[in-house]
Amino acid sequence: MTNTDEIEDSSAPLIEHLAELRTRLIHSVVAFLIGMVICFSVATPIFNFLTHPLCDVLAERGQDCDLIFISPQEGFFVAIKVALLGGFILAFPYIGMQLWRFVAPGLYRSEKNAFLPFMVASPFMFLLGASFAFYVVTPLAYDFFLGFQQFGSEGEAVTEGATAAPLSVVFQGSAQEYLNLTIKFIVAFGLCFQLPVLLTLMGKAGLVSAEGLGSVRKYAVVAILVLAALVTPPDVITQVILFVVVYGLYEVSIFLVGRVEKRREEKLRAEGYYDDEEEADEEIIREEDGK
Repeated sequence: MTNTDEIEDSSAPLIEHLAELRTRLIHSVVAFLIGMVICFSVATPIFNFLTHPLCDVLAERGQDCDLIFISPQEGFFVAIKVALLGGFILAFPYIGMQLWRFVAPGLYRSEKNAFLPFMVASPFMFLLGASFAFYVVTPLAYDFFLGFQQFGSEGEAVTEGATAAPLSVVFQGSAQEYLNLTIKFIVAFGLCFQLPVLLTLMGKAGLVSAEGLGSVRKYAVVAILVLAALVTPPDVITQVILFVVVYGLYEVSIFLVGRVEKRREEKLRAEGYYDDEEEADEEIIREEDGK
């Protein structure tokens, strides 16, 4: 009887946690759906805003900004994608709050103070990366792509011995293809800008160190190059920009992790857990091993 009671008592907290997790997930999904409905109702103004980079590039080339639908259902799917992206952005603060309210009760006060800044920094860095992609990278990418378009020819085309009208090639882009590429830029740069937040949090938890990140720098360069090739279109400009930005964020992460380690060391020394003599002995041993 006692064993049965112990099993039931031990399972009760798990059931309560699962019930709370279900509640948080339901609230998050409802918030996401509400955001989707709101953005779906104003999908056209949002899409018009997203076309500004392309329209500005076309205006500089003396062209009208006209995107077309190449299938009957394309307009509907464009509205759905706009609603998905906008709904997630609108609901993200509420979803983050639900995540925090689920995790916070299981943390100590010091852990809450350490974790909360990262919860605030994560959406800020995502918006910063998305803004950088939309206002800087996307115009450069479309200017590069449209630079290969030919809007007329100086000569005349000859067909079967007859003189034809001059060839004129103009850009008529698919609205869905344009939206897919733009969202890809926004999401890719938004996620890449999470690198300092992620690595600093891992450094706070003791999972990585500044010395360790610095020692694998050459492998990080290769990984970033592969990432730039995968998440960007096959043009050199956007790949170079993404590589430079992400590698810069990696170096910033090393600096931030180093500061976290320095603060931890100062705290341990102040509390008497850090022995300077032992540190000096370990440094001498490392130098001897290096020789």
